[in-house]
Amino acid sequence: MDKLKEIQNEVNKVIKGKDDVVTKVLAAILAGGHILMEDIPGVGKTTLATTFAQTLSMDYKRVQFTPDVLPSDILGFSMFNSQSKEFEFRKGPIFCNFFLADEINRTSPKTQSALLEVMEEGHVSAEGETWELPSPFVVIATENPYGSSGTQLLPESQLDRFMVCLSMGYPEHSDAVEILKGKHGNKAAQVAKVLTLKELEELREKVSQVFVHDDIYEYITNLAERTRDHELFSMGVSPRGAISLLKISQAYAVMENRDFVNALDVQSVCKDVFGHRVKLSTKARTEGYTIDEAIKELIKSVEVPRN
Repeated sequence: MDKLKEIQNEVNKVIKGKDDVVTKVLAAILAGGHILMEDIPGVGKTTLATTFAQTLSMDYKRVQFTPDVLPSDILGFSMFNSQSKEFEFRKGPIFCNFFLADEINRTSPKTQSALLEVMEEGHVSAEGETWELPSPFVVIATENPYGSSGTQLLPESQLDRFMVCLSMGYPEHSDAVEILKGKHGNKAAQVAKVLTLKELEELREKVSQVFVHDDIYEYITNLAERTRDHELFSMGVSPRGAISLLKISQAYAVMENRDFVNALDVQSVCKDVFGHRVKLSTKARTEGYTIDEAIKELIKSVEVPRN
């Protein structure tokens, strides 16, 4: 679709040389999912988020996660109103369309868990009441690789809420030179707004209506089930992970201007959906497998449908 290509082109004006990452972030947004960006500092994760928020006309909020950030700093808190003589709930930064949780693995587990409900249910429960979040609502979180100073592992329940986990990596030499020349710095504020929120919602509805053949349902289920008994994995993918793979595969089909999902759509994003949900077995670690290599072996082990 022309609009989707235009979005990618606008983002690529700022994020140079990362077309695949841009495509997958857009697919996850269209599929209604949340995105985890795992990478070293300084490679453009935050810039990517702000650029997407600009092109999609989304109300954007960012919180820098540190060990002293509290759940109320994210969700909001009650404050006494001296005029009405009552407590009033002051909404936190989570009440937006596009929430950037920067360096999420530097904060406490208590604060991380504050995001569980909002990511799954789309609302905030506090002070005995429930407040709906704006729609659409997307969380994009960044984290430094585990082992970096001041970081801790995200719990499996938190990781499972993210549709995909992506990594930008270092730029290619030619792109790095252009960055040094200042031609591709932080220009997120200058990119054009391509979609309105209403158009984004319509696209999301279109994605949800993409036809999926029974063979593709079987294929996705077989991939998920295979992670649970494959010798290279000690922990398999949850049903939520299989649903995420289905939804983003539908988004890929729309981005390819098709009204049906094929096996290549599924394979294209399988690593990004499953990678943060599985754990390597002792055998895999002993033989030197990476997560990416293990998932490639997984895909090879499952029969590909014709449809």
